[in-house]
Amino acid sequence: MPPNSAPFAFDLCARGAVRRFRRPAAWAIVLGLAVLVIALTGEWAASRAARNQADEIRRAAEVQLSGLRDATGRYRHLPFAAALHPVVLALLRSPKDVALGRSTNLYLEELNRLAGSDVLYLIDRQGVTLAASNWVAPHSFVGHSYANRPYFTEALAGRSGRFYGVGQTTGEPGLFISAPVRGGDGGVLGVVTVKVSLRQLQESWRIAKDPILLTDARGIVFLSSVPQWLYHATRPVDPPALAQVRRDQQYGPLARFPQLPWKVTPDGDRPGALIRTQIDGQARYFLAVSEPVEDLPWTLTVMADHDQVLRTRESAWMVALLCLSLLLLAGLYWRLRERRFAEQRDARRELELRVEERTHALGEAHAFRKAMEDALPVGMRARDMEGRITYVNPAFCQMTGFEAGELLGRLPPYPYWHPDEVTRHWHHYEAMMSGQPSQSGHESRLRHKDGHEVITMVYTAPLIDAEGRHAGWMSSVVDVTEQRRAELQQRQNEAQLQHAQRMASLGEMASTLAHELNQPLMALSSFASAAKAFAQRGEGALLAQSLDDTIAQAQRSAEIVRRIRGFVRQRTAGAEDCAVATLVAQALALLRGELREGQVVPEVRIPGDLPLLRGDRVLLEQVLLNLVSNSLHAMRGVPPAERRLEIDAERREGGIQLRVADRGTGIDPAIADQVFAPFFTTRAGGLGLGLNICRTIVEAHRGRLTFAGREGGGTVFTLELPIAPP
Repeated sequence: MPPNSAPFAFDLCARGAVRRFRRPAAWAIVLGLAVLVIALTGEWAASRAARNQADEIRRAAEVQLSGLRDATGRYRHLPFAAALHPVVLALLRSPKDVALGRSTNLYLEELNRLAGSDVLYLIDRQGVTLAASNWVAPHSFVGHSYANRPYFTEALAGRSGRFYGVGQTTGEPGLFISAPVRGGDGGVLGVVTVKVSLRQLQESWRIAKDPILLTDARGIVFLSSVPQWLYHATRPVDPPALAQVRRDQQYGPLARFPQLPWKVTPDGDRPGALIRTQIDGQARYFLAVSEPVEDLPWTLTVMADHDQVLRTRESAWMVALLCLSLLLLAGLYWRLRERRFAEQRDARRELELRVEERTHALGEAHAFRKAMEDALPVGMRARDMEGRITYVNPAFCQMTGFEAGELLGRLPPYPYWHPDEVTRHWHHYEAMMSGQPSQSGHESRLRHKDGHEVITMVYTAPLIDAEGRHAGWMSSVVDVTEQRRAELQQRQNEAQLQHAQRMASLGEMASTLAHELNQPLMALSSFASAAKAFAQRGEGALLAQSLDDTIAQAQRSAEIVRRIRGFVRQRTAGAEDCAVATLVAQALALLRGELREGQVVPEVRIPGDLPLLRGDRVLLEQVLLNLVSNSLHAMRGVPPAERRLEIDAERREGGIQLRVADRGTGIDPAIADQVFAPFFTTRAGGLGLGLNICRTIVEAHRGRLTFAGREGGGTVFTLELPIAPP
């Protein structure tokens, strides 16, 4: 509404009331009714916009629910199908049969690959996994117990189980669907479970404009397009529910679920709720609609920005105020016209006064309307039914560089059409002339008068004249050049970031390779120097032995390179039967010079009846080599008489426990958590990769590497490795 219209109307109203009608109470009533009408109009528009927004949210929720049902439902029958396979039944009846275990692993691996699920695995009645599709992976489920999981207990009771939680073995969340495996008598022999990841669904949510989240029956958010809302609760979680979550380990180590930073208020009699919150430090206002997920104890919540409803209310207020102002002006004009005929004496004088006042008001209103059009940052262009330009505002002229006089009356092709986009411009022009302009607008590339490009979004609507006839077309033209440039710059920045990440990974691998090859290369240098000395003295036997050792170290270096390439490709280490005593002897032989230099005589206590290990011989020797080398370095500051290196092994709990102990300076408890971190070292000139690589190798062999301090000083590193199967 023009700012001068209301004061002008009020001025006319006041003067007329004082000088003629003397009825201030009547005008107060009229003013009150006008305010009431404006308020009711705004509320009606806001209510209608809120209902429309809620309908849009429901449609969006239906789309998301459909995608969620597709992601969770496609694997519903997979456990039932796997439970009918003969090899699954046979393994449950003979769980210690190695051949049946391997056949079941291969069957589950192939079925999981064909189905496209994450993991498919078989559990016995005690909750221990007998076979799994990831049986060869470092984090295989085989041998792990899942007796505490609700999906296991439900399937063991003869029902289909479904449970969403964080994996106990991998730490990755997913949906677990289980089915009982029944024997011929109908009894439950075990449980088949499939794990389905919802990562792809969450990633698709993160590009959504407004928040989307999924909560469980306790109100805990486990999927969300807003990362900071994850694992928060929409309501307080009572102690029994928290205890159940801890027992089930549903969300890993999490034991507390703080409430979401929401201020929730009902939206009156309208659907949904209004939520005030902050995202990335900015206050936001949303309308949220929640829908239950079919067949699952979940609730899907979809939100939309509620500020547009408030803007709709404000627009309605302005429109109502403008309409009432126009009605008031029309009423005043009619009243003045009646008074002119009634008062003959002052008719001409009063009429001239009123005409003058009205003319002034209309001039101001016209000036205001033109000023408002000139101030608009959006370009406006009107064309008649023949395509001739009939109106352009200053913003459009500034956007194209042409004056209004250069554009008015022009027919296509227009001078601002880009020469590379002429065909496309004609296409949109013909669509408009046929009465089918793009409802959602279209992007158009223009050429400024000075030659530079301007990228715009064009929205076209029919232009209706005062008699309701279609008189042409009105287009709103928005300059989006800077926005497109910013999007291009963002894509370039993302590409540079990905390049930097690849270079960082390449540097880390180069450091790993240098660290692994350092000791074989030093041994090559020592053996080559010895061979040269033996050759000069004519000692053929010692020369031959040194050359043999040189060849062995060269082959060892090649083997290390081959093994590291295997790790890069994420393949399991090579498997062979290895004797513990041989591994230790080979590692000590490679460190003879260091042992002699440090005046250390190792004490080796390895029983002769130890079973063989199944693993990669070169990598296991490398682990022992690193641990003994670290022990020798730790004892450099200790008097020679107190230096002791002890290596012993024993069989324990189905595996072999190998210990390397020293009497060195020990490990400071303040840095104990960082010992296995990559690139962390206390040794001058060290890379900090040795212990990290050792732990990676041991875990790749399904083992464990730990350390502890010793009484009297020193450190003991303990390797726990599985034995070779019979």
